[in-house]
Amino acid sequence: MSIIILLLIGIAAGIISGMGIGGGAILIPALVIVLNPEQHTAQGVNLIFFIPTAVVALFIHIKNKQIDFKMAIPIIAFGLCGAFLGSWLAARIAGGELKRLFGIFLLSMSLYEMLRKGKNPGEKAIQRARNEKQ
Repeated sequence: MSIIILLLIGIAAGIISGMGIGGGAILIPALVIVLNPEQHTAQGVNLIFFIPTAVVALFIHIKNKQIDFKMAIPIIAFGLCGAFLGSWLAARIAGGELKRLFGIFLLSMSLYEMLRKGKNPGEKAIQRARNEKQ
């Protein structure tokens, strides 16, 4: 395993993660394509990767006042429940099936982003929230 490949994958996924897009969208496919680990292992590496990169990105977003805590708290609470359920399910799904489901998810999200029309529907709400804070 080349350390340079790991560094390049880490930098690319870190940039995407720092932008709030989701580094796993880069990290998991890159690991699977380039290094060919078991799907469960690639997703586990993504989870470990996520913690420190999220802390750094979160610090910067808080500093720039780009976090709406009133919106985030209920999402976090139910996200924890979803994370428990998702990890429970992932542990029971065969690696090949998990890889296929992840691919379908990425493809679906890609198609949605390419085909949707106009501005992001949530952009108006975000802009209103920013205006209220000023």
